[in-house]
Amino acid sequence: MAAKKDKLTHILVPVHLKLSDKDKKALMEKYNVDIKELPKISIKDPAISHLDAKERDVIKIIRKSSTAGETVFYRGVINE
Repeated sequence: MAAKKDKLTHILVPVHLKLSDKDKKALMEKYNVDIKELPKISIKDPAISHLDAKERDVIKIIRKSSTAGETVFYRGVINE
Protein backbone atom coordinates (compact mmCIF):
# COMPACT_ATOMS: atom_id res chain seq x y z
CA MET A 1 0.00 0.00 0.00
CA ALA A 2 2.90 2.36 0.65
CA ALA A 3 3.94 2.24 -3.00
CA LYS A 4 0.39 3.06 -4.09
CA LYS A 5 0.22 6.02 -1.73
CA ASP A 6 3.58 7.29 -3.00
CA LYS A 7 2.25 7.27 -6.58
CA LEU A 8 -0.83 9.26 -5.60
CA THR A 9 1.13 11.89 -3.71
CA HIS A 10 3.87 12.27 -6.32
CA ILE A 11 4.41 15.88 -7.39
CA LEU A 12 3.52 15.07 -11.01
CA VAL A 13 0.17 13.44 -10.18
CA PRO A 14 -2.60 16.07 -10.01
CA VAL A 15 -5.37 15.99 -7.43
CA HIS A 16 -8.32 13.77 -8.43
CA LEU A 17 -11.72 14.18 -6.74
CA LYS A 18 -15.02 12.41 -7.37
CA LEU A 19 -17.94 14.83 -7.72
CA SER A 20 -21.06 14.29 -5.67
CA ASP A 21 -24.29 13.66 -7.58
CA LYS A 22 -25.36 17.24 -6.80
CA ASP A 23 -22.09 18.72 -8.11
CA LYS A 24 -22.21 16.44 -11.17
CA LYS A 25 -25.73 17.64 -12.01
CA ALA A 26 -24.71 21.30 -11.55
CA LEU A 27 -21.69 20.82 -13.83
CA MET A 28 -23.80 19.19 -16.56
CA GLU A 29 -26.36 22.01 -16.38
CA LYS A 30 -23.76 24.78 -16.28
CA TYR A 31 -22.01 23.57 -19.44
CA ASN A 32 -25.12 22.02 -21.03
CA VAL A 33 -23.36 18.69 -21.62
CA ASP A 34 -24.02 15.03 -21.02
CA ILE A 35 -21.58 12.61 -19.37
CA LYS A 36 -20.92 11.08 -22.80
CA GLU A 37 -19.53 14.40 -24.03
CA LEU A 38 -16.85 14.69 -21.34
CA PRO A 39 -13.32 13.42 -21.92
CA LYS A 40 -12.93 9.93 -20.45
CA ILE A 41 -10.93 8.34 -17.65
CA SER A 42 -10.75 4.60 -17.14
CA ILE A 43 -12.18 3.10 -13.98
CA LYS A 44 -8.85 1.20 -13.82
CA ASP A 45 -6.74 4.39 -13.76
CA PRO A 46 -4.46 4.20 -10.70
CA ALA A 47 -5.03 7.90 -9.94
CA ILE A 48 -8.71 7.22 -9.08
CA SER A 49 -8.37 3.79 -7.48
CA HIS A 50 -8.83 5.30 -4.00
CA LEU A 51 -12.06 7.14 -4.94
CA ASP A 52 -14.39 4.14 -5.25
CA ALA A 53 -15.42 5.53 -8.64
CA LYS A 54 -18.10 3.87 -10.70
CA GLU A 55 -18.98 4.10 -14.37
CA ARG A 56 -20.65 7.46 -15.21
CA ASP A 57 -19.12 9.23 -12.19
CA VAL A 58 -17.34 12.51 -12.88
CA ILE A 59 -13.77 13.12 -11.73
CA LYS A 60 -12.49 16.64 -11.14
CA ILE A 61 -8.76 16.98 -11.80
CA ILE A 62 -6.89 19.97 -10.39
CA ARG A 63 -3.50 20.61 -11.92
CA LYS A 64 -1.00 23.16 -10.70
CA SER A 65 0.47 25.40 -13.38
CA SER A 66 3.35 27.84 -13.14
CA THR A 67 1.59 30.20 -15.57
CA ALA A 68 -2.11 29.73 -14.77
CA GLY A 69 -1.95 28.87 -11.05
CA GLU A 70 -4.48 26.05 -11.11
CA THR A 71 -6.42 24.50 -13.96
CA VAL A 72 -9.45 22.27 -13.55
CA PHE A 73 -10.46 19.42 -15.84
CA TYR A 74 -13.39 17.03 -15.71
CA ARG A 75 -13.45 13.40 -16.86
CA GLY A 76 -16.27 10.90 -17.14
CA VAL A 77 -15.48 7.45 -15.73
CA ILE A 78 -15.74 4.60 -18.20
CA ASN A 79 -15.41 0.86 -17.62
CA GLU A 80 -13.11 -0.18 -20.45
